[in-house]
Amino acid sequence: MTINLDFLPVIVMGFMLMFARIGTMIMLVPAFGETFIPVRVRLTIALLLTYVLAPLNADLYPADAMSSLPRLLSLLGGELLVGFFIGLSMKLISYALSTAGTIMANQSGLAFAMGGDATNSGQQGALMGNFLNVLGICMVFVTNLHYVMIAAMQDSFTLFPPGNPLPVGDLSALAVETVTHMFSVAVRLGAPFIVVGIVFYFSLGLLNKLMPQMQIFFIAMPVNIMIGFGIFLLLLSTLMGYYLSEFRNALQPFLLN
Repeated sequence: MTINLDFLPVIVMGFMLMFARIGTMIMLVPAFGETFIPVRVRLTIALLLTYVLAPLNADLYPADAMSSLPRLLSLLGGELLVGFFIGLSMKLISYALSTAGTIMANQSGLAFAMGGDATNSGQQGALMGNFLNVLGICMVFVTNLHYVMIAAMQDSFTLFPPGNPLPVGDLSALAVETVTHMFSVAVRLGAPFIVVGIVFYFSLGLLNKLMPQMQIFFIAMPVNIMIGFGIFLLLLSTLMGYYLSEFRNALQPFLLN
């Protein structure tokens, strides 16, 4: 009795190419790809997702992928590029919280209150931004948006079929739009603090002109911090709700429906 195992190299090749795409995404996407998560854990998640999605997408890879080494390397490079672009595009929108937190801290007099940011390799960041980053990751899992990201990974095999040339022009336009949208969301999240800060500092300037002998700085700083914390407490649920809706919209280009 002879057992034919000629199909195994094709299966292994398809699995490894798929793992290259999904693994690259997992290393970059929000929530799953945060730097405080060990690399082995992220790779394990990528391996499990590849195992689940492999039966759905194994037939998409060309049968002649192993005909030559340049052909195989070309497919591998394409998978890595697709995974890098999609993962980075998803990651960019999460930076809106860091930028918004910096805006809030500057307007609230807390710009010098810095702390280690667990989501960015322990780099120093404004405490408000650090808090918003951690809260954003929690809300992604609480609202099941991580399932939407997994759905986007699956749909990427239909939007960007393996072996097909990448639409470089469309990808470049989408990258510019994503970066622009990230800064727009950050400014919108910080808009209440910007408005209050302008009014507050204008009032301080006017008061300083009327009463030059008063030490405005020592009086204003505690008041400014209290106002900032008050606005932050009142608007936190609204800000996170808006962020989650924009996060979902940022994933929409990578979903089929």
